[in-house]
Amino acid sequence: MFSKILIANRGEVAVRIIRSCKEMGISTVAVYSQADAEALHVALADQSFCIGGNDAADSYLNQERILSAALVSGAQAIHPGYGFLSENAEFAARCLQNGIAFIGPDVETMHRLSDKDRIKTLMADAGLPVIPGTEVLSSVREAKKAAAEIGYPVMLKARSGGGGRGIRLVTCEAEMEQNYTAAVAEGRAAFGDGAVYLEKYVHPAKHIEMQIIADEQGHVVCLGERDCSVQRKHQKLIEESPSPVVTPAMRKTLMDQVTKAIQQVGYCGIGTLEFLLDQQSGRAYFMEMNVRLQVEHPVTEMLTGIDLVKWQIRVAAGVPLGFTQEDVRFTGAAMECRVNALRPGRVSFLHVPGGPNVRFDTFMVTGCQISPYYDSMIGKLIVSASTREEALRKMQAALCELVIQDVDNNIEEQIDLITRKEFVAGTYDLDFVK
Repeated sequence: MFSKILIANRGEVAVRIIRSCKEMGISTVAVYSQADAEALHVALADQSFCIGGNDAADSYLNQERILSAALVSGAQAIHPGYGFLSENAEFAARCLQNGIAFIGPDVETMHRLSDKDRIKTLMADAGLPVIPGTEVLSSVREAKKAAAEIGYPVMLKARSGGGGRGIRLVTCEAEMEQNYTAAVAEGRAAFGDGAVYLEKYVHPAKHIEMQIIADEQGHVVCLGERDCSVQRKHQKLIEESPSPVVTPAMRKTLMDQVTKAIQQVGYCGIGTLEFLLDQQSGRAYFMEMNVRLQVEHPVTEMLTGIDLVKWQIRVAAGVPLGFTQEDVRFTGAAMECRVNALRPGRVSFLHVPGGPNVRFDTFMVTGCQISPYYDSMIGKLIVSASTREEALRKMQAALCELVIQDVDNNIEEQIDLITRKEFVAGTYDLDFVK
């Protein structure tokens, strides 16, 4: 087991990882930008290093400085969290070259599974149903031809995309050229890769994802699904488990398919397989796989009682899973609301809700500055209860109790969303938030 881990991230996920490390008796090293000098993760870690200026490119994406901090501190491993370098195969390779473990899948696996064009083929070969689509396109002309064969509407997607970037809906041929150019440009700017491909637009649909964990010994456990259909511009706002529309039979089928596929591709670590559930046919289509910890992982933790961060660290250290599929119990219902800042500011007062099965993952403390340089998410409010109805009431009460003064946020919007009739009924889909 590792004795010291560097967390190559910031914000609530850095705090989350540090807390698990403390419970495991592992020393932690924080890295931070100048904007985050007074951040909570810096105060909680055993050591900390400033690695650059405010911009992510100068700090949290600066591989050289992160590796230097790891070497100077004597860290044995680097946990990348999510975002930033968490799915960067080059960074994972550089960690290994410097004798530092990367807490994530091995480099070759990252290369195979981060290519969204290639992974569809791999998963189809492993028995998962995939959305009709193309391989990487070479031109607008090829895109138009493929779209005509698949049938409009279609989705243009950046091969290396993530977080909703590099995605364009194309409803007819007249829209293709402009959207193709935009998707290529956005993919190149955000990920350094302008390759794009086409998929059939499945509509109306739900976004369902399956959480897995696998060890080096070949054991794979699926921890059920999360419904992530409440989104704005492909950015998730609310997640819950179990999904209100996934039946026990559907769940078993998906879990069996996912487990078999992960075993076949030889994956090791934490991972999430994302599906589009066609509301009309009830069929789930594989979209992509995230080879890292998900933002919404606490939903699964609350439902199963399994600490995903701890097991992610253990598996990376070569420890076999301490539980089997038969040991996993899905008890009750869990829900997460993402709390976002609408603009930067200083938190003059913070009150966090409490009570049984209420959790608020955040980096905020009274007096902290919300920076304009990074992601707008400032916390995640998670609740669980014996039934979905009770979880909904608990979430509403917790949102009403959460107070963040002098930083405009989306708490009121979240209260509105979870009290709408479509959400209460569980019939919401990807068109729920306009």
